[in-house]
Amino acid sequence: MGFLRTIIGLALGLTLFISSWGLLPSHVIAQEINPYLKQATERVTEFTLDNGLKFIVMENRDAPVVSFFTYADVGGVDEPVGKTGVAHFLEHLAFKGTREIGTTDYQAEKAILDRQDQVYDQIQTAKKLGKSADVKQLSQEFEQLQAQANQFVKQNEFGQIVERSGGVGLNAATSADATVYFYSFPANKLEMWMSLESERFLDPVFREFYKEKEVILEERRLRTDNNPVGQMIEAFIDKAFTKHPYKRPVIGYDEDIRNLSREDVTQFFNAYYPPNNLTIAIVGDVDAAKVEELAKIYFGRYTAKPKPSENISIEPQQTASREVDLTLPSQPWYFKGYHRPELNHPDNAIYEVITTLMSNGRTSRLYRSLVEDKQIALVAQGFNGFPGDKYPNLILFYAMTSPNGTLEEVQKALNQEIERLKNEPVSEKELQRAKNQLRAQLLRTLNSNSGMAQALAEYDVKTGSWRNLFNQIDQFSAVSAEDIQRVAISTFKEENSTIGRIQPAQ
Repeated sequence: MGFLRTIIGLALGLTLFISSWGLLPSHVIAQEINPYLKQATERVTEFTLDNGLKFIVMENRDAPVVSFFTYADVGGVDEPVGKTGVAHFLEHLAFKGTREIGTTDYQAEKAILDRQDQVYDQIQTAKKLGKSADVKQLSQEFEQLQAQANQFVKQNEFGQIVERSGGVGLNAATSADATVYFYSFPANKLEMWMSLESERFLDPVFREFYKEKEVILEERRLRTDNNPVGQMIEAFIDKAFTKHPYKRPVIGYDEDIRNLSREDVTQFFNAYYPPNNLTIAIVGDVDAAKVEELAKIYFGRYTAKPKPSENISIEPQQTASREVDLTLPSQPWYFKGYHRPELNHPDNAIYEVITTLMSNGRTSRLYRSLVEDKQIALVAQGFNGFPGDKYPNLILFYAMTSPNGTLEEVQKALNQEIERLKNEPVSEKELQRAKNQLRAQLLRTLNSNSGMAQALAEYDVKTGSWRNLFNQIDQFSAVSAEDIQRVAISTFKEENSTIGRIQPAQ
């Protein structure tokens, strides 16, 4: 059982409590929950090593398991121009091992890897010069080197060590804002995790680079090139943002991925993975003092470096509506996004309530209007933080038409619902329901060690303190009908919007 379920469930009977939320005023719910959220904060310890690496530890003795979450404050927005996809590429390579893990003979392997990089560069030069005979000869040597290097690789040894030690959920993800690595272990494997994870970023070897490049190019083909919605998303963000790097796809442009080198990844790693750009959250059956003791031993080996500077272009205020139209083999889709402020903005809770009112479940306005009543859409939803939320971003609404509907009808119906938010105060009943949905969603997220670890790390980095995670209940409760109208009027302006349409190919 997760920590929050335990503390709230014992005191209130969580299941019955949530089911009755629709009958309770916001301030009553907040008064009931806040004491238990306060207890949660009292179980959190934080410390920072001398090299700048920060740890957040929450003790939860419910079960002898621990979840670990490593948050690297680097994502797609940090990539150099012309090298999109390098953050995501690095995430893939972070599973390939070290000088000790993933190889049978690193010194012999290294010589081949270095030669392989040289030959690859020679192939690119020969292609530019049009020397096809040289390209053919060098390509044959490259393939031979690749086969030789593969003989030294111990496939997925990192994952196998984790699995043999009882670890589960080994995975990672790259977003526009961050790169995260996570898995869980039995409580008695704390030192095993310390050893593995510290080695992973202390001494990485980016082996199987060219093999992994093909994997990533195939991933791009599946996600984007052969996916109508993926193509629209890439075109949509490119249109919605003119300066800010949110305009670029996290997976990278095809040409950029093809041109990336191992040296590009190494330079990116050295720049953006210093210890003071990492935050680690640990939640479960651990002793915070023991965690700090082991962290100093294992992660204290990292050399302190300057924190990478942020050179993020500021997106200018949009002054005219923008549109993207694509004709693709697809059902018709309609997208509409509006610029909104970052996660750490005082109005963030209001945007969350608006999105919940519009698109959370069968009681939401978009579902009732477009799907049930008018029957012009099969899907009608929205969300915040598109394509990231560390910086000013988009609130996005989208719908897929039904056989009975058209894009024009969907556009008209969506606009009507947006205008309602601006012109009609939300009823207290509807507002209360939306707030309660957000509270329940928050508690479900935090109702596991892994969910709690992720949220603690993310909020600490993006808002300046993990404590802000637990302030959301009060922030949701404070949202009024007047707040919703104010934000709707200031945000939902046509000159602040970007529209995307997928027309079916005939």
